[in-house]
Amino acid sequence: MATAWSLTIDCASPTTLATFWTAALGYEPAPPPRGWTSWDDWFDDHDVPPSERDGGAFIHDPAGVAPGISFLRVPEGKTVKNRMHLDLAVGGGRHVDPDLRRSRIDAVVQRLTDLGATVLRDVPDHVTMTDPEGNEFDVL
Repeated sequence: MATAWSLTIDCASPTTLATFWTAALGYEPAPPPRGWTSWDDWFDDHDVPPSERDGGAFIHDPAGVAPGISFLRVPEGKTVKNRMHLDLAVGGGRHVDPDLRRSRIDAVVQRLTDLGATVLRDVPDHVTMTDPEGNEFDVL
């Protein structure tokens, strides 16, 4: 049996990154855990002080297929290249006509740039970008 998992991204601004990745992936803000009507109710029940309630943000795949992502505020900034990154597979794969595949990649790169991403490298089969806090990912 596979182990359920989610992804956690350390960051300076959980809300900023959650907003970016929600739009980039077609995700939604995660609802509060089952049994609570709001995140504030959950925070109250778990004695999370108000000063700590903006320390995280949570998004999920509305179809319930892909893993959830948490964004947690940490005091230190990013200092080196990611050792793990996301690949956004939007081109359709190598079996798709290269011009069509590239047009799909370019459209997503433009949309993500408009959302605050930055292009690092553009090579024939993919584009390496960074999110608003400098975390690398590829669009392929």
